[in-house]
Amino acid sequence: MAGAGCAKAVNYPSPSGPLHTFESGLAPPAAPAQAALRVVSFNIAYAIEIDRAIEVLRQSEPLRSPDILALQEMDSSGTERIARALGMNAVYYPSGVHPKHRRDFGCAILSPWSLVDPRKVILPHGARVSGLRRAATSAVVVRGNERIRVYSVHLPSPAAISGGARKEQLRVLAADADSAHVPVVIAGDFNSNGKVEELQRAGFDWVTRDIGPTRPVHFLRDFRYDHVLTRGLRLVSASDSMGVVADNRGASDHRPIWVLLVPVAAANPH
Repeated sequence: MAGAGCAKAVNYPSPSGPLHTFESGLAPPAAPAQAALRVVSFNIAYAIEIDRAIEVLRQSEPLRSPDILALQEMDSSGTERIARALGMNAVYYPSGVHPKHRRDFGCAILSPWSLVDPRKVILPHGARVSGLRRAATSAVVVRGNERIRVYSVHLPSPAAISGGARKEQLRVLAADADSAHVPVVIAGDFNSNGKVEELQRAGFDWVTRDIGPTRPVHFLRDFRYDHVLTRGLRLVSASDSMGVVADNRGASDHRPIWVLLVPVAAANPH
């Protein structure tokens, strides 16, 4: 039998699925009046510690009641458990079956608001060893009269693909976002401190560029891998407009991040 390090992924190459959705059945919140948009992103390593992740999302004040919750390294059951616990709707597309745990592996978007026009964006370049090919999950959040096109993304590690390949993945993501005629939020784990600049060159505002460490690595240095980028939205004008929740209750090897956004005045988000 081949070792676990040589195991191959099973990819889901179709742009139409598999698609998993969940509707809370709850009425959406009252339409906000000039309220900031709260965006939270959390990589929950292989969707294993779901109960701990729910605890973090419920009990950490900056993470409570988000308008947009982007999750990475998820499976369908973990996505639904979090959606049920938080009273949110969900859209989830797995990229494929990850060889490490032989479970679906992909990105999800959750929101108390309606999620429409779900989309799977298949990214180029499979991982060197496993062959896993990533896909971003996208949907439009309908918050009152606002519509925001959201992407939850998880790029491969530096060991899995080259920096140039990762830049190409981001260009594919940016090209898909160009079709949106509403503000855009891209949130997730970019597995990089620098390649995110590719989205800046495509016209996105890297609002978390100066955020604190999101992935602690003992005996080395902390990495800022988790980020939010926007177009047609900006950070609120306050000192507490974004942050990292350091205590993740052992839910993951990543820390959740959050930002508060408002529309750009007279913006033309394409």
